[in-house]
Amino acid sequence: MRYSALSIFRQALSGNRNWTPMWREPDPKPHYDVIIVGGGGHGLSTAYYLAKEFGITNVAVLEKGYLGSGNVGRNTTIVRSNYMLEGNEPFYELSMKLWEGLEQDFNYNAMMSQRGVLNLFHSDGQRDAYARRGNAMMMHGVAAELLDREQVRQMMPYLNFDHARFPIMGGLLQRRGGTARHDAVAWGYGRGADSRGVDLIQHCEVTGIRRDELGQVTGVETTRGFIGCGKLALATAGHTSVTGKMAGLELPIETHVLQAFVSEGIKPVIDQVITFGAGHFYISQSDKGGLVFGADIDYYSSYAQRGNLATVEHTMEEGVSLIAGLSRLRVLRSWGGAMDMSMDGSPIIDRTPIDNLYLNCGWCYGGFKATPASGFCFAHLIAKNEPHPVARLLRLDRFERGFAVDEGGKGPQPNLH
Repeated sequence: MRYSALSIFRQALSGNRNWTPMWREPDPKPHYDVIIVGGGGHGLSTAYYLAKEFGITNVAVLEKGYLGSGNVGRNTTIVRSNYMLEGNEPFYELSMKLWEGLEQDFNYNAMMSQRGVLNLFHSDGQRDAYARRGNAMMMHGVAAELLDREQVRQMMPYLNFDHARFPIMGGLLQRRGGTARHDAVAWGYGRGADSRGVDLIQHCEVTGIRRDELGQVTGVETTRGFIGCGKLALATAGHTSVTGKMAGLELPIETHVLQAFVSEGIKPVIDQVITFGAGHFYISQSDKGGLVFGADIDYYSSYAQRGNLATVEHTMEEGVSLIAGLSRLRVLRSWGGAMDMSMDGSPIIDRTPIDNLYLNCGWCYGGFKATPASGFCFAHLIAKNEPHPVARLLRLDRFERGFAVDEGGKGPQPNLH
């Protein structure tokens, strides 16, 4: 069923009794050309582009819970491409371009809102660093604007400009950045993949990876029995280390918790996405009126989807330092995502030493905004056995080769990125 204003009108006349399910509920087949482990944004987008762009439809997406039950349904919804390094900026700009046409492409309302992303700076050194980042963006053909204090004040008069320790001196603005509805992105990709013949198999946990005497992957053991495959693709985010070990891989990934929060609903105040340069705090306002915000990861490794109170306190302190009026709001809920933190803070999209096993991981804080390009480039890799040009530097072996993509300049320590 194609969604349109006309279809909504027709369904209203029939009492909304004739809508079809968004996707089928198939039983697993004995064998697929490609199995994708992980029914989040990256797994679903990979399946979608495999079918749409490369004509590979004998594909199964295996999800241990329900589709979108992981990080794609529990994040702060930010979309941007204001990166600096060669390995990241072209990749995230491809993602931004795909975001801009995504809703028309898969015929689903993902509530894409290009409201702008502003990164604040609070010192002369930060201003110079953001000027450099903006210049790097423009060298890749991506628009960026370096705003002074008064320009920022005109846009956001409610900010705490005269904070004693962290006065706001300006910011780097990407007007094309913004937000999208996280779970709607998963639903749109899932619906698009299903309509092209991909099997979306929910509540099917992978418990093992079977290999033959030559080391090739032959299929996966699951809670619904053995399923064979020609190629196996892992897109399991915070559980990448767990699924990798099933195939005998030791991966340069640590799993940490990243918490996010939503306040009570208020009248429209924050029109853009704002990041606090004196820490790691970011905030926007949802269509329901709640303020959506987060900060740093919990620095210890954990697979839990909840965090601890020290990080909650730290987040609230940063938020009130940026916008003093936040102290009057109540936080309604918080949640945590299991983040696959790589050793340089940048992702991995690559083949593994096992010929027919493919890896998509290491997204750190950048997983949601990367969803379209991640799926497109991963599908390209699986279909052609060669990396997409914009993902050519996101190799698994870059750490032993000494070619890290260290966007934050913090070295090989995942919990600092």
